[in-house]
Amino acid sequence: MEPLACFPDPFPAGLSRELNMFGIKWVSFSTAKEALESADKPVDGWSGAIVSTVVDHESGWSICRSLRVSDDPISPIVVVVSADRIREVEMRDELFDEFIVFPFTDGELGIRLGHIFWKEGKNRSPDLLSSGPLLVNTDTYQALLDGKPMDLTFMEYELLKFFVLNQGKVFTRHALLSRVWGYEYYGGARTVDVHVRRLRAKLGEEHAGLIQTVRSVGYRFGLNRWDKS
Repeated sequence: MEPLACFPDPFPAGLSRELNMFGIKWVSFSTAKEALESADKPVDGWSGAIVSTVVDHESGWSICRSLRVSDDPISPIVVVVSADRIREVEMRDELFDEFIVFPFTDGELGIRLGHIFWKEGKNRSPDLLSSGPLLVNTDTYQALLDGKPMDLTFMEYELLKFFVLNQGKVFTRHALLSRVWGYEYYGGARTVDVHVRRLRAKLGEEHAGLIQTVRSVGYRFGLNRWDKS
């Protein structure tokens, strides 16, 4: 998918962190003219624009207006508005396609943008997996827990991704070893136990129970349909 044009420049750190976490390509500009005339602009145009009005709301709305009336408009336009200026959305609804209220919860921006791209008929980016408080980004090899980034090694990430892809299923240690580490890996079943223990520690006391030990068999992630609610 083509990059997202972002305003203003520099783009707010909290917003840029969200875009990076979700693997969304973006370039920031100070004015609509810079974006529309940028030498770096892709042949097929931008995937959309996200305009923050939180710090300087008048300049933000002015940029939205310039983008909307351009001969080669960028679409969709997503505007970020502060909660105390939410009424401005209703008065200027012709200037944007979607809006997000700031402050938003961690992870909300990336999820909302993915949904907006999908509605516009553009490729959803990135490929996300979710399970309760967990969000796994298979494009950037990152995971969020309650909206906060998890510090995972590559194999911890691979094991977590496998669990999320196969929620409710029970796997023996040897099955996990071959399917996550690969048949060419000669480590013993203890390798699985060590990584499960580390994952549980990083999930924290509140969420460690997501990885369940099935006695005399192996491990299961999440619940299955036979579990009581």
